[in-house]
Amino acid sequence: MTKHLYLFAGLISLGLGAVGAAVPLLPAFPFLLLASICFAKSSDRLYQWFIGTKLYKDNLESFVHGKGMTKKAKVRVVSILSLTMAFGFLMMKNITVGRIILLIVWFFHVLYFAYGIKTLNEVNE
Repeated sequence: MTKHLYLFAGLISLGLGAVGAAVPLLPAFPFLLLASICFAKSSDRLYQWFIGTKLYKDNLESFVHGKGMTKKAKVRVVSILSLTMAFGFLMMKNITVGRIILLIVWFFHVLYFAYGIKTLNEVNE
């Protein structure tokens, strides 16, 4: 039963990640990472297929192997994150505490991507 739930969650995450790779406001990275985890827990054959796809190799492979991310990938992720959080910030115009919390979360996300994840040269991918 749990394998079926992981499989279902993996397929949904894969779909959202594929859409996120094409649509600027939907982040692909977290959905593809979730799909990878779900496929690993549900089906070895599906997991092997997934890690062989261009979608995985372009967005996750170097990060999953602990190598880091390219500058281009970091900029893309932080840009999408910033746009999404800016939208939330604007929507909370009367909620000062919410805006402060959102700014703090955004700040630490930017710090993490700038200093917590190794930056790779494009050639190293």
